Amino acid sequence: MAELVTSRRENALAAIFAFIHHFAAFTLFAALVVELVLLRHELTVQIARTIQRFDLIYGIAAGVLLVAGFLRVLYFEKGEHYYFNSIPFHIKLGAFIVVGLLSIVPTMEFFSWSKVLKAGQAPVLDATRVRKLRILIHMELTGVGVIIVCAALMAKGIGYHG
Repeated sequence: MAELVTSRRENALAAIFAFIHHFAAFTLFAALVVELVLLRHELTVQIARTIQRFDLIYGIAAGVLLVAGFLRVLYFEKGEHYYFNSIPFHIKLGAFIVVGLLSIVPTMEFFSWSKVLKAGQAPVLDATRVRKLRILIHMELTGVGVIIVCAALMAKGIGYHG
């Protein structure tokens, strides 16, 4: 009986961390889409502040995603041996790192707007700069797509060599 209770607790924790992991992933994706859409518009003070907020949400979601993901790998799912012997896991982790690195430029840009916004003015960006930011965000979204494909492959054991 005690084993059944322990098993149910472990399953409940696994489900909670799976939810947190997936919620963070969807939040991250949504934040990127919002940033991309808002960069289509002329930057006003309100739009620039909204972009900054969504970039903060993106960063928090990425942190939660990483922590919850590693907790799932180490404690709640198939175990570290499975994941560390999975090619899609390594690709997924690499894509996560690449997405994180790609996000540095937009985040620095959005952060640089703070002084201007505090003065009540909208940041001024030329079309080339906006295009570069949008391309980087498109690349981040593509990386998220790679991560999703790898997650599906991992769930089915494709690419496991252990």
